[in-house]
Amino acid sequence: MRVRAATKTKTEADTKGKTETQLAKPWNVVVHDDPITLMNYVTKVFMQVFGYGKDKAHRLMMEVHKDGRSIVWTGAREQAEMYAQKLQAHHLLTTLEVVDG
Repeated sequence: MRVRAATKTKTEADTKGKTETQLAKPWNVVVHDDPITLMNYVTKVFMQVFGYGKDKAHRLMMEVHKDGRSIVWTGAREQAEMYAQKLQAHHLLTTLEVVDG
């Protein structure tokens, strides 16, 4: 008499594993304070580059002035790089940083 052991085929075991999709982390566009650029100019650049209203652009500019830096935009890396280049073309000290967590 033969006893048959219960076994799972390789394909059954493979299909039961979890599939995880990892999304790309967002990036921050950071503007840093400098002793040369006028505050009104920075506000106007934020309005022009991002399309922000005057109140939001002014608030971000004041954050740069008081705190030494401000995260002015967060999103996909490619778009963040484009914004950083535009801000640098307007002579604003700008860096990118990946969002943690």
